[in-house]
Amino acid sequence: MALAYDLTLLLDTNADDDARAKVLRDVEGAIAQAGGSIANNQDWGQKVLAFKVRHKPEAHYHLIQFTGPPDLPGTLNRSLGINDVVLRHRIIRTPGGEPSAPPARPATPPAPAATDTEPAQA
Repeated sequence: MALAYDLTLLLDTNADDDARAKVLRDVEGAIAQAGGSIANNQDWGQKVLAFKVRHKPEAHYHLIQFTGPPDLPGTLNRSLGINDVVLRHRIIRTPGGEPSAPPARPATPPAPAATDTEPAQA
């Protein structure tokens, strides 16, 4: 029985691009080898962390939504936990079958709404 999961990865920005790409290829390979499938793979880019993780102020974020057998998250947790390029990761089982993709994040934050700044008449 295939279950749906969300995997969020925070990768070290100081690692070279090849090392980060290898982590993603390894995750995709582990999912395929276990008989799972990737429904969505999003690169959210580099973002500032709310607090430093391993003395790093920024991380490169990835979201991978996939389906797979119940033992797959344990396998991924073990391999991601010992990888130095991975600062943090979290695998969450989602309800239902096929995971739904979150909306794409805008590249720039929306402009603030115009406000009425005229003083009230007395």
